[in-house]
Amino acid sequence: MATASAAPSRRIGFSQRLSRWDLKLSPYLYISPFFLLFLVVGLFPIAYTAVISFMDWDQVRGSGTFIGFDQYAYVLSQPKFWIALRNTFSIFLLSSAPQLIAALVIAAMLDQNIRAKTFWRMGVLVPYVVAPVAVALIFSNLFGDKYGLINSLLTDVGIGPINWHSDALASHVAIATMVNFRWTGYNTLILLAAMQAIPRDYYEAATVDGAGKVRQFFAITLPSLRPTLIFVIITSTIGGLQIFDEPRMYDQYGTGGSNSQWLTITLYLYNIGWGEWNFGRASALAWILFLIVLVIGLVNLLVTRALVRSEGKR
Repeated sequence: MATASAAPSRRIGFSQRLSRWDLKLSPYLYISPFFLLFLVVGLFPIAYTAVISFMDWDQVRGSGTFIGFDQYAYVLSQPKFWIALRNTFSIFLLSSAPQLIAALVIAAMLDQNIRAKTFWRMGVLVPYVVAPVAVALIFSNLFGDKYGLINSLLTDVGIGPINWHSDALASHVAIATMVNFRWTGYNTLILLAAMQAIPRDYYEAATVDGAGKVRQFFAITLPSLRPTLIFVIITSTIGGLQIFDEPRMYDQYGTGGSNSQWLTITLYLYNIGWGEWNFGRASALAWILFLIVLVIGLVNLLVTRALVRSEGKR
C-alpha cells in the first residue's frame, strides 16, 4: 500500500520577509529622528559637561587636566554662589505662588458661560508668545528708578519712588512680575483644560443641593484639579530655578546688579562660562543646578504620589 506523500514545505518569499521586517521595524524608524536629535543636542552636551566639570579645561586647546572635585569645591566656596542661590529661590517663590493663584482664578472665570470664549482664551496666551527679551526690555523700563512708569504712579499717590535696581527685594519683585506676565496665561490654559474635563453632573448636583459658586470651586474644582496642579507646580519649579532671560535683560550690563542683587544661578553660570571663560567651572555649576532641580523634582514626585494615592482611596 503506497503511503501518502508528505505535504510540500511552504517557502517564505523575500517580499513576505520584507513585509514582516517592515511591520516590526517601521515604528522604531518613525520615532528614531527624535532620539537621534536628542542624542546629538541633548545627551552629548550633558555627557560632555560632566567630563569637563572634573577638569581644568582650556577651551582654546580643547583639552584639560583632571582635577577631580576641585571645581565643585571652588563653586560651593564662593559667596556669589550662595547669593545667586538665595536670589533664585526668592524670585521663584515670588513668582510661583501669585502665578498659580492668578492662573486658577482666570481659568475659573474662563470656564464660565461667557461671551467670546475663544477670544479671551487666546488672549491670555498672548504674553507667552511675546519674546522674553522684549518682555524684559519693556518691564525693565517700567520699573526704572528715575523715569519708570511704576515710580511715576507711586509718586503721584504719595508713596514715593522705589529703587527697583539697587534694592534686592524690589528687583526680585520686578523680575517676578515679568515671569508672572509671561507664564500665567500658559498655566491658565492647562488648568482650564483640566476644568473642562470635570463632569458637569457634579456641578448640577451641587447646585440642586444649594451650593454656591465658591463652595463648588473649593469642593469640586480644586480636588479634581489636584493631579494637574501638581504638574503645574513641578514645571513651574523647574522653570523658576532656571530663570535667565529676565535677570539678564533687567539692566544694560546683564551681570546681575552691581552687588549681585538679582544674580541667579543660571546668570552666574553664564558669567563664569563666557565672562571668565572657565568652562570647567561653569560645567560644575551646571551640574550643581541639575542636582538641585533633581532633588526638588523628587520631593515633588513623592508628594504627588502621596496625594494621588490618598485621592484614589478617598
